[in-house]
Amino acid sequence: MNSAGLQMRRHEELFPPVILSTLVTAVLAGAAADLAWEGWARVVTPLIVGGPLQPAALVQSVFGFQNWFWAELIHGVVGVVFYPLGFLFLARPLARVVTPFLPWWVVGVGFGLGLWVFALYVMAHLIAGLPAFLGFIPLTWASCAGHVLFGVVTAAVVRMREAR
Repeated sequence: MNSAGLQMRRHEELFPPVILSTLVTAVLAGAAADLAWEGWARVVTPLIVGGPLQPAALVQSVFGFQNWFWAELIHGVVGVVFYPLGFLFLARPLARVVTPFLPWWVVGVGFGLGLWVFALYVMAHLIAGLPAFLGFIPLTWASCAGHVLFGVVTAAVVRMREAR
């Protein structure tokens, strides 16, 4: 195999094909992960810390608007479509290059932790001006667990879809 053929093969091993079934996989993974996240955020978290995680409030702070519906919709679309695409085309390929020995679920945990850092440091702190990681209050750790759950569910659904 020539060098161009070898590079093409490596590309195919790193990235999923850009076809409809990849988008379906992303949306199914995102829907399952978002349902798990919502259950954690709105049912489990209040039992642990006394109140729910409210990502719509963060979206409102970041974009500077008051409409709760649009904030929920934005967070939902990002979670169902864009984060799973980020897993498929950024996080998993990076893990395959840097840490190819890690099992799928550890990659999912890492993806979830990356989402948590993005949400509570980049978006909440750097963009919205809130304290970094919300000052590490109990809600911060509930958010961490919820994002890890999101990452693992995303990775699990992708793995199941690709195994069929």
